[in-house]
Formats: sequence, structure tokens, C-alpha cells
Amino acid sequence: MEELVAKYEEIVRWVRTRIEKGELRPGDRVESEYKLCSIFQVSRQTVRHAVDVLEDDGMIERRQGSGTYVKAMVDVKEKRKKAMQVAVMTTYMQEYIFSSIIQEIESVLSKAGYTIQISFTNNTIEKERFILKNILEKNMVDGLIAEPTKSGLPNPNLDIYKKIMDKGIPVLFINSYYQELKAPYVSMNDKLAGKLATDHLLKCGHRKIAAIFKADDGQGHRRYAGYMEALMEADIQIRSRRIVWLDSDEVRHMKEDAGWILRRLEGATACVCYNDEVASGLVAVCMEQGIRVPEDLSIVGIDDSELATYCEVPLTSARNPIRDLGRIAALEMLELLKGVPVPKATELDPEIINRNSVKIIDSL
Repeated sequence: MEELVAKYEEIVRWVRTRIEKGELRPGDRVESEYKLCSIFQVSRQTVRHAVDVLEDDGMIERRQGSGTYVKAMVDVKEKRKKAMQVAVMTTYMQEYIFSSIIQEIESVLSKAGYTIQISFTNNTIEKERFILKNILEKNMVDGLIAEPTKSGLPNPNLDIYKKIMDKGIPVLFINSYYQELKAPYVSMNDKLAGKLATDHLLKCGHRKIAAIFKADDGQGHRRYAGYMEALMEADIQIRSRRIVWLDSDEVRHMKEDAGWILRRLEGATACVCYNDEVASGLVAVCMEQGIRVPEDLSIVGIDDSELATYCEVPLTSARNPIRDLGRIAALEMLELLKGVPVPKATELDPEIINRNSVKIIDSL
């Protein structure tokens, strides 16, 4: 199975590139299965899978008893030049950090003559699949910039992403990525964000530091890794009962789980939160329960969004360089559209923005 997944893509891209460069012209015979097996040192099953993909894309056709040939009037590269459109798919719409990212992407791409097709998954696998199938079937975009849906969980839509990539449509991820896909991504350095937030609390004298992370997004796992690294470097005892894991739905209903969350945080003087949405939700829970922020509990968010600024207690937060993120993602997509390789990973450094949600304590 590993050979099939890893090698068939190489064969597809090799044949496609030769067609686009004019090395193989309409009506030319493609190498036989035996020859392809020899060239790529793979099984016949892998070669047949690659041929199936190329045939589904309309690049080649099988002729019974004769072989496989480049289909007449194939000019995929030219068709995609004429589209001049890039699909941008994020989890949510006009809220939090997403609108700023989309604005920056649109600004860069429009200067290069591209329009963008915007869609939102609402962080659901079903909506993501619907959007991806629409992109695959209509074949009207040159590239796809996508924010993964629940990237911390196994995703059943990877097969459609692979089919889109097999069509020669470059895919670039923002904010997170799917480890199983060989596609570049641009994001904040999430592990460093978790570490900076925790280090800030340590520098302010806190030693009993709790945390709340999202379980179904990859960012949550990486921010957790940074949190843990900071505590271990400071030789702080790790208390797993003070680490709360929430999924996307639970984040939006923190007040309903207030009792359970506060019991987990009992005894802590500070809390690192997955993002500003979680941090502002925790502030609201604390205020309802008579817990003072930061006097009784210091709170640090991540992203430095508008929620951090306008929270009832303005939040100290690790700034996510979202405008740089959107700009770099768009520039890298333009490179991919020209066939120029880009880095597999581009991770931007956060920085701590101080506000009112953290108390400095003198004694340990």
C-alpha cells in the first residue's frame, strides 16, 4: 500500500509534465505497463493505478490490443492559464482571524491578475468534502489554498485532495496541514506559540500553570507540545489533570461545561489557552463564578485577535502574524502556478503582546 500511494503520484506527474512540455503529443503512445514498471521500479498494480488516474483526467486513453495513447486535443496547461482563478477554502467566514488572511491573499493574487473563489467548511468534514468535489468536478480553478478541517483527526477527504493534485492543480495549506499529503503549508509556529505563552507566565512567577487546548485541530497538539516543553525546561511538575482538551463544538459552549473546566483548573494560578476565543470564554466563565482575572487566575491567549483587545479583561496573547501569513501563502501559490517549487513548511514566529490578563507574583 505504501508503494502504491508514494509511487503512482510520481508516474502521474512524470507523464503529465511530458505532455505539458510537448514531449508527448496527442496521439503519441505512452510507455507500456512493463516499461513503466522498469523505469519506476514498481509493481504493475501501481502503474495501473497511475494510468487510471491519467485516464480519469482525460489526459490519455486506452486502445484495446494497442496500448495507451495521449488523448487528442490535450492542453491542460493552457486551460488552467485561462481560468486565472484560485480557490480559497477556510473553516470560518467573517470572524476571528480569517477575514484578514483572506483579504491579504486576495490583495496579492488580484495584483497578479487572479480572482479568488472563497468557500467555508464551518470546520466540518462533510462541507469540506462537498467543496473539494465541486473543485474536482468543475475543474475551473488553477490552484487551491486551503485551511484543513479538524487536522488533528484522521480525515476521509484526503483521497479528493490527492485527485485534485493529480490533475496538476497545486494545493497549499494555511494555519495547519495534513501530514499524509505532500503539499506545502504556511502557518504560525504553533509549538513556539505554546512555549512563548507558557514561558511568559513562568517569567511572571507562576508555577502552577494549567492549559486548555483543542483536541481536533493539529494546532492544538503543537501548542500543547510547546507548553510541555516550557514546563519541562523549567523543571516544573506536569499535572495532567490541569490540562483540558476540548473539541471545536465544546469551545463554543464553554459556559455549559464551566463546572467541569474549573474543577480541572483548581489550584492553578495561571492558564495557557489554545487561542483567544478559548481565553475570552474562560474569562467569561471566571467572572460568572466570582473568580477574578488576573488576581485569582492569570490567562494567556494565542493569536492576538480582536477578541484579545476587546475582552472584558484585555488579554495577553501570542501574536499570530496573520497578514504576513496570508501574503506569503499567496506569493507561494503564485510560484506553484508557475511550476516553481516552494518550501514544504513556512512557519512564522509569534510574539507576546502584553495586556491586563496576567498577574506578576513575587513568591513561588
